Parts: sequence; structure tokens; C-alpha cells
Amino acid sequence: MAVIQRRRAVAVNVGGVLVGGVHPIVVQSMTNTDTADVPSTVNQVMALARAGSELVRVTVNTEDAAMAVPRIADTLDKFGVRVPIVGDFHYNGHILLKKYPDCARALSKYRINPGNVNIGKKHDDNFRTMIEVAMEYGRPVRIGVNWGSLDQALLTRMMDENAALPQPRDARDVMHDAIVSSALLSARAAESYGLPADKIILSAKVSGVQDLIDVYRKLAGSCSYALHLGLTEAGMGAKGIVATTAALSILLQEGIGDTIRASLTPAPNGDRTEEVLVSQQVLQSLGLRSFTPQVTACPGCGRTTSTFFQELAARIQTYLRERMPVWQSRYPGVEEMRVAVMGCVVNGPGESKHSDIGISLPGTFEEPVAPVYVDGRLFRTLRGDHIVAEFQQILDNYVERRYGVAETAEVAGD
Repeated sequence: MAVIQRRRAVAVNVGGVLVGGVHPIVVQSMTNTDTADVPSTVNQVMALARAGSELVRVTVNTEDAAMAVPRIADTLDKFGVRVPIVGDFHYNGHILLKKYPDCARALSKYRINPGNVNIGKKHDDNFRTMIEVAMEYGRPVRIGVNWGSLDQALLTRMMDENAALPQPRDARDVMHDAIVSSALLSARAAESYGLPADKIILSAKVSGVQDLIDVYRKLAGSCSYALHLGLTEAGMGAKGIVATTAALSILLQEGIGDTIRASLTPAPNGDRTEEVLVSQQVLQSLGLRSFTPQVTACPGCGRTTSTFFQELAARIQTYLRERMPVWQSRYPGVEEMRVAVMGCVVNGPGESKHSDIGISLPGTFEEPVAPVYVDGRLFRTLRGDHIVAEFQQILDNYVERRYGVAETAEVAGD
């Protein structure tokens, strides 16, 4: 694991998942189903949880959605899925939480956007109502500011104050300060109503990479609340993944962030779990957490006109992820295993030696053999039509031999 000095935040218990403090950075996600459609929402929550999401947020925007939440939680429980469910409230959360107490009880956390309640106006009764419900049921809240729905009364006041200065600051900087102020003022208001700091998580989301970095640096330096990171409306495909990775990686490297989400726009009928895998990969690439064995594979070049190494790399990567639910409990530590699938003799043997287990496939015009390296040493040379099956068997045997030791020792000790 990387030695990164994390900002020490107040730890928050979200349905048994600990966020902040010395605890691992938590991966979360959000459904895009109609929450009132219980079967569809349950299926998506289960898929996200299986992919590794440790918190799953659902939209609670209507009475039908609020009434569905307890049924969703009960169904998940019957399937043995224990992932905490977070309710996402805007505009009418104070009404729904009071009118539907079963919904308030079934949720593990409430997300409140201060720009969409009445913080900053003449009174904050709606915000206070939601905080009082959270206290009644012992639930934490995430006060989530978003620059697309920023408290306009606060922003206007700060812009007016800036304009009156002899040397006004850049409007972008004032906007950043308004975002941070909105989060902090709302958190302090929540505490004044009786909600303790260990029940509060803050987020301050924007859609620009540099904006996000600047805002979170200011926020992290101004409080000790746990922080949720995410580049809001990150976008689709490579743009969304790269922008999210760029923003989150810089902040995480600086020790900022206690829970993260990759807010990716999926392709039509696309796989929602992609956002979970991206978040996991960001953390694992930085050495902050390990989720699944990592596959190193070369990009290919004129020496690798065959696509065989690409196909093998894809098959091995899929196989490792599919095996993780079983391996996780049987082989502790296997998530840190490094596997190499290389395409030619140039870097193949060297990269394979640096991995725990690796195979160097023959490139164009090379001898049709594939040396396999285990723990830095040549283990066996494969040839013929069964290289894939043979390498997979070697991989399985390696996992059992190396990571099954603790299990064997425990049984022997009994």
C-alpha cells in the first residue's frame, strides 16, 4: 500500500460502513432506475453491490419512491445483500421523511443538497426538519453542495460583497468560496440543531477538474468533517473516466477524501457497474486499496501482429474478477496478486519476472513458445494449442499454494 498521509477526518458510521478516520476509503455508487420500480432497483443495487460498491444511493423524489424504499431494503435483506442504502433528497425531502417514517428508518444515510432546501433564505425550517429526522433515527447525513444548484442567496451576497471591494477578486474564486461556505454553514447549522460531527459527511461537487481540486483543498483545510469526493457530471466514456481519474487522483494523493464515486454517464442500456470498477481502479492504482489481482499487459506493436496476447489478457482479467467473490474469503491477500500477460520477447520475460506470475507469448517471427514465470523464476515453457487452459491451471494452483497457506495453517491450528 502507498504511504500517503491522509487527512484525519471524524469517522462516520453509515449502516456499519465506517467512513473517515483511519478507515479505508469507501467506494459508493448510485442507481439510475425509477426507485418506485422495486424489482429493477433491487436488481441494480445487487449488481452494484456485487461489483464492490460499499454504499448505494437511490433517488427519493416522490411518494411512490419513498413507499418503495422499505420494500427494496427488505428484498435486499432476503437475498443476503447487506449494502447500506442512501436516500438522495431534493426539494421535498422534509415532507417525505416526515410522512414516511418507514422510509426514514430503512435508509442508512440521507443526502441533503442545501441549494435545494431553504438554507440561505429567511428561514431554514425544511433543512432543520430533515436534520431532526436524522437525529430521531440516528442516521448520518451527507450535506452535498453542487455548483449546478448552489444556494443562490449565499452566492449573490458573496458576489455583491466582492464587487464592493477596492480590488474585487476573480468571480471563479468567489464561486469556489461560496461552494465551500455553503457546505460549512450548513454543517454548522446541523450541529447547532443537535446533529454531532460524527453524523456529518460533506461534499462540494463541480464538473471541472481544476475547480474540483481547488474547492476540495479549501474545504479540507477548513474542517475535520469526513469528505465525499466526486467529479459531478463527469461525462461518458473516456472523457468521464479520464476526468474523474485526474481529479480524484490528485486529491487522494494529497490525503483528501474518505469516500468516492465516479459519476459516469453510461451508454444507452450500458452497465452501471462501470462506475464502481473505475473507483476501485483509481484507489488500487494509487496503492490505497486492493480489490482484485492486477493484470499487466503490453499495448502491442509491430512485433505482435497476432491478437492472441490481447485475447488472453482479456480472458485472464475477466477470470480474475469473476473468481474474486470466491477467492476473497478463501485466499486472503489474493487481491494484491500481480499477473503479466505479455506479447513478445522485448519486455515479456522481464515484466513477467517482476510480477507474481506472468506469461510471455511469442511475437511475430518468434519461436512459438510461451515461458511462464512464477515469483521471478522460469517455471515452465508452454507450447501448442492449450496454452490458455494450461496457464489458467498454473494460475489456479499458484493462488491455492500461495494464498491458501493461512487457511491451511488455521485448520492445522484447530
